[in-house]
Amino acid sequence: MAHQAGGRRPVPRSVPESCETRAYLDDYAAVVEAAPFPSLVVDHRWNVVLANDAFATLFGDVRHHPTAMPGDNFLRFVLFHPDAGQVLGEHEPGWCLPMLAQLKTALEGYGHDHELQAIRRDVARDPIMDAAFRQGLPYWIHAVGESAARLDGAVRLLHHPDPRRGTAECRVVDETPPLLRDLGHRRLTMIPRQPSAAVRRAHLTVVPAPQT
Repeated sequence: MAHQAGGRRPVPRSVPESCETRAYLDDYAAVVEAAPFPSLVVDHRWNVVLANDAFATLFGDVRHHPTAMPGDNFLRFVLFHPDAGQVLGEHEPGWCLPMLAQLKTALEGYGHDHELQAIRRDVARDPIMDAAFRQGLPYWIHAVGESAARLDGAVRLLHHPDPRRGTAECRVVDETPPLLRDLGHRRLTMIPRQPSAAVRRAHLTVVPAPQT
């Protein structure tokens, strides 16, 4: 994960060279760790810069994967880890489609980024996911609105490994302060909510039929 096993404080990863920036992220790590809910800081590639113990606990039971661990790159985890659906409820409609939308936005802003291009190539290798990205995603956004692709304020299902918590909705809250945003980072926190009727969303395999 982004913090060392058994440690109490997250260790920033992919930190810029500026000493002032490094010091800020070192101190901000304490803010992230103090959050009682799963919280992480990612860069524009969705590489995890910081994550707290609650985040580590939520994803602690997923198996090792060479390229898609949740504490390394959260976008890759959602899209490619075989255990993602064990933690992320309604995995395909609730998490994959919105994260594919996040990938699309990132590519529009950082089209020449090698890591983002590598993720896009891996998406292209999966016929269903590639069709969802090229055809299903525009159809889905048109059907449900641009707001559905936003993460801030989104309500998603989580399957917590602690049986006392079980399956519950969470609200994803963007808590990014201005200085962190200036670094190209964003902080997201998953705040549990009282259970309510789940809203069903378009499935990844739903692709509009070709016009005849």
